[in-house]
Amino acid sequence: MTKQAPKEEFKLNGEELIGKVKQLINEGNVRRIIIKDKNDKVLVELPLTLGVVGAVIAPVLAAVGAIAALVTECTLIVERRD
Repeated sequence: MTKQAPKEEFKLNGEELIGKVKQLINEGNVRRIIIKDKNDKVLVELPLTLGVVGAVIAPVLAAVGAIAALVTECTLIVERRD
């Protein structure tokens, strides 16, 4: 029997998306971030490993910024470490 990682969901607009992702990365206990559009289609799934810092964060935020520019509403699913 495997225990599922705790998950949270946030309904956001495109403008709020980058700020929320930055906040979650800084918290440091996030395992994975999934961004879905308003039709529940997965746009991107970002695995975050221990020690994600500096140069590794920049491409992640660039991808999230591109998505934020294209969507008006999205769902951010956050899977946390135990």
